[in-house]
Amino acid sequence: MSEIMMAGEPGQGAYRAQGFLSPIRIMSAADAAQLADKIAGIYEDHGVEAKGLLGSNAHFIFPALFDLVCNPAILDQVEAILGPDILCWSASFFSKPAADASFVSWHQDLTYWGLAPADIVTAWVAVTPSTRKSGCMRVLPGSHGQGQLGHSDTFAPGNLLSRGQVLDVAVDEDEAVDLVLQPGEMSLHDVLIVHGSEANRSDLPRHGFAIRYIPTYCKQIGGRTTALLARGEDRYDHFDTVPRPQADLHPDAMAFRDKANAAVKSILMAGADTTIDTDGE
Repeated sequence: MSEIMMAGEPGQGAYRAQGFLSPIRIMSAADAAQLADKIAGIYEDHGVEAKGLLGSNAHFIFPALFDLVCNPAILDQVEAILGPDILCWSASFFSKPAADASFVSWHQDLTYWGLAPADIVTAWVAVTPSTRKSGCMRVLPGSHGQGQLGHSDTFAPGNLLSRGQVLDVAVDEDEAVDLVLQPGEMSLHDVLIVHGSEANRSDLPRHGFAIRYIPTYCKQIGGRTTALLARGEDRYDHFDTVPRPQADLHPDAMAFRDKANAAVKSILMAGADTTIDTDGE
C-alpha cells in the first residue's frame, strides 16, 4: 500500500505529484462533534428526507454549512492550489449509516460535471471518523496524471454515485491509499484522481462533507449554474451568485436550491435514463 504524504510537507508540490493531501486539521474535535450532533438531529427530525436535504448544495439551506464552505482554514489550503479567487461550485454530505452496504465505485469526479478547465479541488471534511472499517475514501496516487478516463453507467443498487459509474479500466487496489480522517480533519483531492470507497462495517455513521472548489475563471459547459464566491474577487461572472440562508430550511433558500439543483442536474445527468440525487464523492 502506498504511503500518504502529509499536508505538512511541501503542500502544493505534493498535491501536484500525487493528486491529494491528507490529513489536514481544519477544526477542533469539539467543533466537529457539534456539527455531528446537528447532522444527527437533521436525520432524527426528517427521517428519510434528511439524505436529500443534506445532499446537493446543502450549504444553500443550512447557515452552518454555508459558513463551513467559507472556513478560512479550508480556504487557506485550497488557495495554495487554486489561487486567491475561489468559488464553491457545490457541496454535499456523503453519509453511510452504521453497518450500511452503500459504496462508491472507482471513478473520477469530472466525468459528468461539465466544468472546464479541470482546475478543481474537492475538500472532504470528516464530521465523524472516516476509517477503513467505516468506508473511508480510497485513492490511487498519481492517477490524475492519466487525464479523463472512460466510464460506464451501471446504476447499481447501493452505489452512491449519480449514475453508478465505473471506470472502463481495471484498478490495482494494492496501489490504493486509505484516506483515514478523524472528526475535524479533511483531505484534498484532484478532480481527476481515481477514487472510491467501500461499505461501512462499523457501528458508527460515516458523515463526510464534500466541498467542490473552482477558480473563478472556470466555466460550466452546457448551461449557467450557481457558485458561491468563497474568497477573493470574481471578475468573470460565469455563475449566478448564492445568498447565505437566513435560517435552516428557510423557504426562500429551499426554493433557490431547488431551482439551482434542477439546472445542474440537467447537465450532470445528460443522456442518462435513471437519476439518483448525488454527484460523486
